[in-house]
Parts: sequence; structure tokens; C-alpha cells
Amino acid sequence: MQTETTVDTDVAMLRALNEDYIRSVQHSDVERFDQILASDFYCSNPDGTLVDRGDFLRQTARPVSIRDLEAHDVQVRLFDDFAIIHARTTFVLPDSNPGAGRYTDCWARIDGRWLAVSAHVTRL
Repeated sequence: MQTETTVDTDVAMLRALNEDYIRSVQHSDVERFDQILASDFYCSNPDGTLVDRGDFLRQTARPVSIRDLEAHDVQVRLFDDFAIIHARTTFVLPDSNPGAGRYTDCWARIDGRWLAVSAHVTRL
């Protein structure tokens, strides 16, 4: 059974991992993603494609064209060894216009570590 202290610790850890995830997207940090993605990770991209872990890492290796990516209104929902993170994003497009989106990431505690198991990204 989770205590208030362990829930607070898990939520703080998941918030930090969420920040790592966003930073890794912005900076094409494949090494960090390799550490925080589960072996069976999948991502639904804004264009509707579904990519597995390997394709996601290859996709991430390419420099992104957006800048100033930020997460807002981050909500962490904890269900024992599973968590869902919802948030909205803002960023600057290559033409300097503002961009925005939303994402939902699912995390699972696997062998004592929180790992991302799924992501769904939309662009507005």
C-alpha cells in the first residue's frame, strides 16, 4: 500500500522524468530516451503514425525544427505502479509562429524504475 510520502515521492519523480522527456525532445537526446523508455514503448505521432521504441529513437535523433518547447498544466495521475501524465505544450515553429499541442504519456514502474511505456502527441 502506498503512503502519502511514497505517493509524493513518485509524483515528484514522474514530474522530473516528464521534464527530462520534454528536454530530450527539444535537444534530440537519444541517450536519455534510451534510459527512460521501456523496451516495448510505442508512440502515436501527431501525423497519426505509430512508432515503436527503435523508430522513436531514430526519429528523436533528427534535430527538431521547433524551439522553446515547454510543458504546461502538467497533471500526474498515479495508480500504484502505473501513471498517466497529461499536459499541453507551447513552442515556436520554424517560421517563428507560435505552436501548441497536447500529450499523454503512460509510465510504469518496471523492476523498481519508472519507464515510459506509451506516448500520444497532438499538435493544434
